[in-house]
Amino acid sequence: MKIAAVSEDGMTISQHFGRAPFYVVITIEDNKIVGRETRNKMGHVQFVSEPHDEGSDPRGHGFGASAERRHASMAQAISDCQVLLARGMGAGAYEGMRQAGIHPIVTDIASIDEAVQAYLTGRLVDHIERLH
Repeated sequence: MKIAAVSEDGMTISQHFGRAPFYVVITIEDNKIVGRETRNKMGHVQFVSEPHDEGSDPRGHGFGASAERRHASMAQAISDCQVLLARGMGAGAYEGMRQAGIHPIVTDIASIDEAVQAYLTGRLVDHIERLH
C-alpha cells in the first residue's frame, strides 16, 4: 500500500493541498514503513494562468470543468497511492481525489510519520469540517 502526504519540507503535512509543492509517498508492507520518496506535485503555481470557472458551479470553490482538470493533473503523480493526507484542502480537490480512486484524509496531525502510524492503527480522523 502507498500513502501520499502533501508537504513543503518532507517531514510535515502541508496545511493547504493546493499550495504544497510535492508529495511524500510512503510505502507500507505488513503495517510497516518500507519506503519513502518525494514526488513533484502540480499546484496553484502551475495553474495561475488557467481560467477559474468555480463561480459557475453551485457547489462552490474547487468545482467546475477547469477545477476538475486541475485536480486530475494533481492526482496523476500519486495514481498508485490509495490514501492522501493533507491538513487542509478545498472540497473540490477532496472530491477530485475521491474520483481518482484515492482516499483523501484531512488530518490535524502535522508529522507525516505520526499520521501514517495513526492511519495504520485506525486512529486517524478525517476532519472534513476543514474543507473549504
